[in-house]
Amino acid sequence: MSFPAFLQAIQAPGLRRVAQHWNAARGPKRMPAWSDINPKDIAAELPMVWAYRYDAATGEFIGRLSGERIAEIFGRNLRGHSMREIYPARDYDRLLARSKRLIAEPAFYHAVGVVFQHIDRFGKGERIMMPLADDGVTGDGIFGATLYLAQPGAPEDDSGETESWFGA
Repeated sequence: MSFPAFLQAIQAPGLRRVAQHWNAARGPKRMPAWSDINPKDIAAELPMVWAYRYDAATGEFIGRLSGERIAEIFGRNLRGHSMREIYPARDYDRLLARSKRLIAEPAFYHAVGVVFQHIDRFGKGERIMMPLADDGVTGDGIFGATLYLAQPGAPEDDSGETESWFGA
């Protein structure tokens, strides 16, 4: 995977630290396991960090972790909730496809722009997503972080996120 190109695309220093932690956590493996992630190493960034595990039997992503800033978006902690429960139906298929692509290729995801639109507000900012693998090879989870500035209402334009993918 092209980690150097992914890291270079990340603008926010806090998001860069999260990505660098992912890279250090994997060691010689292609991808780190969830158990390789050490929250103490990214304590300052934890409010914007989130994670999902993939349940291959159901085809669902289940929340593992949501930092305080992420829980604010949804009005609850994501832990133990499926993506289907968390996201609006209009967004679910797109988000599920993006998440499955991330673990299947595997790939890195970077986006800037309107990184969320939920209930009566939206957030402009930057998002990163990186794959996890308990065996170091087969993607089975997502480790991500989203930095945003929340604003009331709906965005003036419907441009959403500008996505960049970095693969093997």
